[in-house]
Amino acid sequence: MITPVSECLYCSHLPILDELMIKIADLQVSQLFLFKEQSHSGRCNVVYNNHGVELDELPAGEREKFMHDVATAAKAIRQSFNPDKINYGAFSDKLSHLHFHLVPKYVDGYNFGGVIEMNPQKTYLTEAEYREIIGKINANLK
Repeated sequence: MITPVSECLYCSHLPILDELMIKIADLQVSQLFLFKEQSHSGRCNVVYNNHGVELDELPAGEREKFMHDVATAAKAIRQSFNPDKINYGAFSDKLSHLHFHLVPKYVDGYNFGGVIEMNPQKTYLTEAEYREIIGKINANLK
């Protein structure tokens, strides 16, 4: 079942979007957001620009560009935070908008070796700390 555009937090920029994430940058065919909940330092979300599509439904060229955006964002996160592993998640049961969660994991950090939680609600930062993280990621988005 496809979520109507009017109910999509990304397409309609619903208020919950600003509660959950901060936009970092526009990429080739997507946008990069920083999750405000930072139990995993540097956790981001790469959101495809168009609504209601599955990865396998994208034309080959668009899919290639989207996956390039995901890889570009992951590289920027790796260069910025040096995680031991990055977990990738594409969960869209209730939201029909193609997006990938990029979750940096650290051996001695929160939930290493476990399944990622969507929003553990444990670690929130100051505006200055969010700006610092966004600055690091932006500096490495090349």
